[in-house]
Amino acid sequence: MSKRILISSLAAVVVVGAIAAGGFAMASSSSAPALSDSSARYTAPTGSGAGSLTFTTDVRDDSGVKGLKVVAWPASSKLDPTEAELRSVDGAECRSTSDETSRCTYTLKVTEKEAAELDRGTWHVSALATAEDGGTAFVSRAAAFEVTG
Repeated sequence: MSKRILISSLAAVVVVGAIAAGGFAMASSSSAPALSDSSARYTAPTGSGAGSLTFTTDVRDDSGVKGLKVVAWPASSKLDPTEAELRSVDGAECRSTSDETSRCTYTLKVTEKEAAELDRGTWHVSALATAEDGGTAFVSRAAAFEVTG
């Protein structure tokens, strides 16, 4: 085998390897949405007004944030919602804080009658974030809060 053929073959291998590595890097640069700084707060209603459940989280994705679905459920119920179930629940209000991050807040008003029927104890919040590119992130226990009283 001549040196010229060997060098051409090695150069072709390097070029093909670089193209494959570049394609792999591009394919792996896209990531699923991520939730951070999640918190939930329950405020019981009083005679002067309704109470509320508020869940807040930061959602980040390199393609941008399309939305966030949220559901709260009592730990004692053993419900543990799935990603598929969250696709049809209420959505949070998301406001863009950068090209890749949104601050999402879900607020649910709670009347005295509704509060009286709530299970006491620990509740969990499940969340499903959707990115502009269609990627999703499901967090079965994004936050927890206590219902007392």
